[in-house]
Amino acid sequence: MTPVAPRRIARVRPLAELSPAAELSPATKPSTTAEQFFVANSAPDFGSDAGRLWTVVDSPFPGSPANANSAARSGWEPGCTVSQEDFTFLAPSAPANVLGMAHNTGQAGRDLPAQAFHKAATSVIGPGDAIELTADVGLVEPEAELAVVVGRTARRLTLDDARTAVLGYTIANDVTARDLQKSDELWLSAKSQDTFTPAGPWIVTGLDDADLPIGVVHNGSELATASTADLGWKVDEILVYLSTFMTLHPGDLVLTGFPAATAPLRPGDTVTCRVGGIGELTNPVAAAP
Repeated sequence: MTPVAPRRIARVRPLAELSPAAELSPATKPSTTAEQFFVANSAPDFGSDAGRLWTVVDSPFPGSPANANSAARSGWEPGCTVSQEDFTFLAPSAPANVLGMAHNTGQAGRDLPAQAFHKAATSVIGPGDAIELTADVGLVEPEAELAVVVGRTARRLTLDDARTAVLGYTIANDVTARDLQKSDELWLSAKSQDTFTPAGPWIVTGLDDADLPIGVVHNGSELATASTADLGWKVDEILVYLSTFMTLHPGDLVLTGFPAATAPLRPGDTVTCRVGGIGELTNPVAAAP
């Protein structure tokens, strides 16, 4: 099979305010706070001039109301070119489900039965959004992870067809409250707090996920890195496992595991999650209001 050249797809929000003419048309005016469009870029060098010019595309999640483009806006019709300075990146999808894999590091993880946990979809935030810590949350740590973005409705996948359900990959930060993880056997309070799943900045399609470096940069200091090769259960196996008991939906995020080093988060910190072939996801840390 001929390899597919990587392509980036992003969910973004225009920075410019709507024109006065658009403001006079409530029937067609999208909500400024809810506006979202999908854009794509095929430049191999993400930081080049070509890499900063994006083409507006239709949603890659057909049939998903949560992931539909906003109402028409001048200059943002499919096929239009927009510069990266014209928008802000959002989380790459509005998922129905966010799922993670427990104890998925190395042979030790693989020796245990596959086990997933759920993160609330309301915990998802985008690049640059603040991770908010409550005063009583205790120890909180980031986890940089390769995240699968599901591209179609899928149930009972097999190892032969699991990859057909993958639209592409993004970066997720599986923020975890360690003290709550010890007291909550289901990890719901440890994993699902508001803002505890930063994701983005884009989806990369056609990516070979076998051996991608993964790491965390905490306040500018790079921590010890690892690789997706260090995961116990691999992408296709994870998707087969999950789809045996639930339906995966377009836009769902599947976090695959964290094999690298981490550090405690405190208000005022900045944390960057890196995954090779995708880039960086950076978020500030703040005290919850």
